[in-house]
Amino acid sequence: MVRAHILVSGLVQGVGYRYFAQRNAVALGLAGFARNLVTGEVEIEAQGERGMIEDYIKQLRVGPRAASVSHVAVDWVDVDPQIKDFYVE
Repeated sequence: MVRAHILVSGLVQGVGYRYFAQRNAVALGLAGFARNLVTGEVEIEAQGERGMIEDYIKQLRVGPRAASVSHVAVDWVDVDPQIKDFYVE
């Protein structure tokens, strides 16, 4: 089990990106969250099996149809055993 802290840049707010992130995370069995930042980025934390998170990151690079992703930054961080579900803030 691993956890990734992900920052997604581009046209990612106001286009359903956080809900896209949630749907795909739940489908892969990941836990974590997605939230908008005042910088215009979307911050995501995803926790689960490394292979699933790597697949998830590939999906995040594409995003929903209305989004235009310009950059995805990933940092691997310590697992948080209290994270159980994936939610949108």
